Amino acid sequence: MKQNKFQTLLFALALLVLPLLLQGFGNAWVRIADMALLYVMLALGLNIVVGYAGLLDLGYVAFFAVGAYLYGLLSSPHLIDTFPAIAALFPQGMHMPLLVIVPLAALLAGVAGVLLGAPTLKLRGDYLAIVTLGFGEIIRVFMNNLDHPVNITNGPKGIDQIDAIHLFGLNFGKKLELFGFEIASVTLYYYLFLALVLGVVLVSHRIEYSRIGRAWMAIREDEIAAKAMGINTRNMKLLAFGMGASFGGVSGSMFAGFQGFISPESFSLLESVMIVAMVVLGGIGHLPGVILGAVLLSALPEVLRYVAGPLQAMTDGRLDASILRQLLTALAMIIVMLMRPRGLWPTSEHGKSLKHVQ
Repeated sequence: MKQNKFQTLLFALALLVLPLLLQGFGNAWVRIADMALLYVMLALGLNIVVGYAGLLDLGYVAFFAVGAYLYGLLSSPHLIDTFPAIAALFPQGMHMPLLVIVPLAALLAGVAGVLLGAPTLKLRGDYLAIVTLGFGEIIRVFMNNLDHPVNITNGPKGIDQIDAIHLFGLNFGKKLELFGFEIASVTLYYYLFLALVLGVVLVSHRIEYSRIGRAWMAIREDEIAAKAMGINTRNMKLLAFGMGASFGGVSGSMFAGFQGFISPESFSLLESVMIVAMVVLGGIGHLPGVILGAVLLSALPEVLRYVAGPLQAMTDGRLDASILRQLLTALAMIIVMLMRPRGLWPTSEHGKSLKHVQ
């Protein structure tokens, strides 16, 4: 017991010190860690839908887009420049506080998740995957074309000049001097994202061992048997879609504040596929595995930049570095799935993990 507490404390200290160490090698490495944490949030949200409830969702990036565009519209000059009535209401500019935007993003994305889930209640497997894939593409195309006749999303040009995240008087867009030590902006974002990830992990863990979590797992294993036991499968599915989507909305809002610019290209089908791959590669339904898969798949393409460059030079530039990087990532995923078909860190067999739960 003491050893477990010591290991937990050691791991927590490592997470706190990590960005300070990476900062010494350049802010680019801390930025990779920041994006990895955002993808962890997305993967944990999708794990509720895919891992717990067993509903294959290939349009999850749509909820990421909903949260990002909500933050972008409420924290940039775009709406004020487009609509004089809004400019009259906010003469000092539209700078909504983070504590207002994040709950709104979670709520709006959750409602979007329920709207997606409602028409798909009787679908499973490939049919559900196709419908959710279409939903994700519809949202992207919708954002891409909503610049006329009324310019709401600025279309393919995207929304820029988005405010950096401010919380309790702290501007995360500027470096911080603390006891003579300089903490970069990307490091401040790291700690904010880490706090959110820990909150999402705690919520996911509590849900997994709750009655709702066990109901989702029953639906995943056999929906007909779950319905026969008295589980309201309709409401449970809608709850899974809504709760998973809300995590995606929060992550999207953080992404917009972190980047300062968003456009429809950031929410393509490839992003949805990558998020699903994170859940599957790490281990479906297992929180540590999902986190591991998200960290590896989000950081691996960036790390491989340093491998693809020398390989490109060896071929006298005949291979494109970005294509070579994608090839190496895909090759690594294939090798892992061949050697670990249930994921890098799979959950225990069905029923064993819940045998002590009353």
